Amino acid sequence: MTARRALALAVCVLVVSGCETHAVAPPAVIPVTVPSTTSSSAPKPVLAPPSAEIPLGEGPVAGHSGRLLRYRLAVEADIAGVSVDDFTKTVELTLADPRGWTAGGRWRLQRVGPDDPADFTIHLATPGTRDVLCGRPDGYTSCRNGNNVVLNVARWANGVPGYGAPLTVYRQYMVTHEVGHRLGRGHEKCPVPGALAPVMQQQTLGLHGCAPNPWPYPDGKQHSGPSGEYDDPIPTGES
Repeated sequence: MTARRALALAVCVLVVSGCETHAVAPPAVIPVTVPSTTSSSAPKPVLAPPSAEIPLGEGPVAGHSGRLLRYRLAVEADIAGVSVDDFTKTVELTLADPRGWTAGGRWRLQRVGPDDPADFTIHLATPGTRDVLCGRPDGYTSCRNGNNVVLNVARWANGVPGYGAPLTVYRQYMVTHEVGHRLGRGHEKCPVPGALAPVMQQQTLGLHGCAPNPWPYPDGKQHSGPSGEYDDPIPTGES
């Protein structure tokens, strides 16, 4: 999908629980907004074709202490071949994992429904729509932009070459890394060759001698590396 086509369609969202992906009618541009309980400014509209909203109740609160952040899940309506139910379960289980962001006692996380106040939304989007939501085009990576955590469906479906771990691990990394940005974390580098990569390392673009790792607290202690990022090239194309 080209950036020009993405701007014309700018699709997102199908708000999900366990469900099948639905086909999209020819695009009729309508405003869709993403409310936030943490921002005093008015939400900016995103243009989207019609999509079906599926009721989703509150999930359990993950974590035992710290600030509670609520998140919604959204899947671009014209995505085919990806199980929305599996996506929902993977995100929720990843964010509730005891090795995840709630382990440090600073955060609690809870999935909420489309009509509930939310602090951020996790989108599964095609590469072109990813560029629109992220505000900087590359068609390849995922991102966090304000209260939008945007996961590129091309990476979700295909992973990245040479990652050295199963696709399920890479998907956990995608979720944890991008949500980490929403929690205020910046990029980090590999601390020493052979160590686990920090979850805030840009593992999509390269491991630099570290081993794949989707968790900020892989062994009960926070694992991090030096602040900064590598000058890795971003692959071209959407695959």
